[in-house]
Amino acid sequence: MKALVLCSGGVDSTTCLAIAVKRFGADEVLALSVSYGQKHSRELIAARAVAAHYGVRLKTLDLSAIFEGSDCSLLQSSDADIPAESYAEQLKKTNGAPVSTYVPFRNGLFLSCAASVALAHGCEEIYYGAHSDDAAGNAYPDCSAAFNDSISRAIYVGSGDTLRVTAPFIGLTKAQVVAKGMALGVPYELTWSCYEGKEQPCGVCGTCRDRLAAFEANGVSDPLMKGDAT
Repeated sequence: MKALVLCSGGVDSTTCLAIAVKRFGADEVLALSVSYGQKHSRELIAARAVAAHYGVRLKTLDLSAIFEGSDCSLLQSSDADIPAESYAEQLKKTNGAPVSTYVPFRNGLFLSCAASVALAHGCEEIYYGAHSDDAAGNAYPDCSAAFNDSISRAIYVGSGDTLRVTAPFIGLTKAQVVAKGMALGVPYELTWSCYEGKEQPCGVCGTCRDRLAAFEANGVSDPLMKGDAT
C-alpha cells in the first residue's frame, strides 16, 4: 500500500481519495472510515459508496467510546440541537471558542489512529481533506494550518521518518476543492456532508451552507439538493 485516505464520505475526503487513486492506483490505496458516535450513519454509508466507486479497500474503526459523555451536538450522547446557522454566526455566540459541532480533538485522534493503521499496512502517506474554510476562524481548531503542521511533524517523527501526512487542500477554500474534484470527475452525488441524517440535506447547518456555497461558486448546483431542503 502507498497511501491511506481518511474517508468521511464528504466532499473533501472524497476529492482526496480521487487524487490518491489517480496518483497511486486503486490497488495501492486504503480508505479509512471512522464511526465516532455520530447521530446518524449517512456519512458512513457514503464512505462505503465512495470506496466502492473507486475500487479501493475500506477499513472502518469504531471510536465512539472515546467521545462518550461529550456534549458535542453531533454526537448521540448529546441532546443539544445542531445549529441551523453559519459558522460565523455561531462564533459570535461562542466569543470565538470552538462551536458546538466541534468533536473534541477529532482530527488529532483520527490522524493518530490512521498513522497506526497506515504503518501496519505499509503505507507511506496519509491523505486527509482539511482546507482553509474548515478552521472557520477557531470553529474547528484541528483543521487549521498550524495544527496540520504540528500533527504532520509528530507523525513523521513518531514513525521513524517513514510516514508523511498530505493535506492537499490546507491552503484552499472549499470552492477550490470542488473545482479540483469536478476536473477529476468526483461523484459528488455519492457524498454526504449534512450534520442531519434525513433523506435530503437540511441545507441550513454550517456544513450544508459551506457545501452549497462551494458548488454555487463553481456555477453548478449541489447534486444532492433536489428542490426544497427538508
